[in-house]
Amino acid sequence: MSKSYVLDTSAIFTLTKAEEGSDMVEDILSLAGKGKNLVYLSFVSFMELYYVTWQEKSEDAARELIILVKSLPVHRVDSNERLTLSAGRLKANHRLSVADAFIAATAIEKGAVLVHKDPELEVISKYTETIELPYK
Repeated sequence: MSKSYVLDTSAIFTLTKAEEGSDMVEDILSLAGKGKNLVYLSFVSFMELYYVTWQEKSEDAARELIILVKSLPVHRVDSNERLTLSAGRLKANHRLSVADAFIAATAIEKGAVLVHKDPELEVISKYTETIELPYK
């Protein structure tokens, strides 16, 4: 059976900014492109990628990034009641942002490895496997 991954927003920025750890994200996506694993991206990551890029660069750059991300071999996971309650449970019990709670809940619900470089998400290793990319 193939392995499943959820890429946190930070993993996508690691890739697009060619930061340390981008090779690991590239490898995961390369295998997904060959059908050897599944990669998921939370709906909330699309929002984070869009607004952060808009703030740091421009609206056009934000749109271009979304087009790029949509071309990657990833499956977008939108919210539903089960995912919302799972995210709420994580938020109630841990110091997570709402966005991180949804991303972590996505990994847990999918039985996937969470790939991130966010210290807030270290606690999620109690619930599902994680890969911590090098912090800046």
